[in-house]
Amino acid sequence: MADSQDVDPGMYEKLNLDRPHPARVYDYFLGGKDNFEVDRQAAEHLLKAFPGFRTAALSNRMWMHRAAKYAAEQGITQFLDIGTGIPTEPNLHEVVQEIVPSAHVVYADNDPIVLAHSRALLVSKPEGRTAYLEADVTDPQGILGADEVKELIDFSKPVALSIVGVFHYLPDHLQPYDLVRQLLEPLASGSLLIFSHCTPDFAPELWERAMVVYKADGGEAQVRSKEEVTRFFDGTELVEPGVVSPFRWFPDEETEQYVERGEFTDIMCSLWVGVGRKP
Repeated sequence: MADSQDVDPGMYEKLNLDRPHPARVYDYFLGGKDNFEVDRQAAEHLLKAFPGFRTAALSNRMWMHRAAKYAAEQGITQFLDIGTGIPTEPNLHEVVQEIVPSAHVVYADNDPIVLAHSRALLVSKPEGRTAYLEADVTDPQGILGADEVKELIDFSKPVALSIVGVFHYLPDHLQPYDLVRQLLEPLASGSLLIFSHCTPDFAPELWERAMVVYKADGGEAQVRSKEEVTRFFDGTELVEPGVVSPFRWFPDEETEQYVERGEFTDIMCSLWVGVGRKP
């Protein structure tokens, strides 16, 4: 696992190692090694407060693969993935290029650790293309205007905008609904919003405790109800089955096995997910 003592002082400051980072905490939940003591400590505190975090992370990842596959099967060949996280195989481009080898995928994240591992995101099939930019979801115009996006994304054609497991780190004061609206605005008719968000709906007391400990560790977060998550899809038409728990969105055989074993439940996953199509 990564150790903050191995980081040079300049990079230490850039990595913000005095507080946990969502991408590195998520990496820890998925069993990765690209995280630091501050992230592991925050993750373990979260697990004590709410034991379902590893299950939620896994179900979220598996759902993202199904949603990305769905988008590719609908004929979408351009993907903009914001809040990519630390590369974990299969990555989004590997999923969609199995269906559409010529697909273009642009990844964006604000953690320098993700940038350090971005080579894994750039190994595209010869027919397709991928790019990575270090950017923050709180600056939609910076993302949309980036050279990487301009080069790989044609806004006159449908785009799949993937924002998976990101917005529960954005409290209301950061105007999250407006951020999604700005990102959707330039996208062509037929574009898809692929979106997931943690919810306290199934275990409010556990989640209240989890938010307290995460904030005490220096993190920022706000979980939201189904009604609040559904608002993110304003301006789109929800694809059936709508906003649901991840394991209920077109489950594949592997997902159904987790459900049968009692590992994927509403409480243990505690996520709302959905796909909306821009009219």
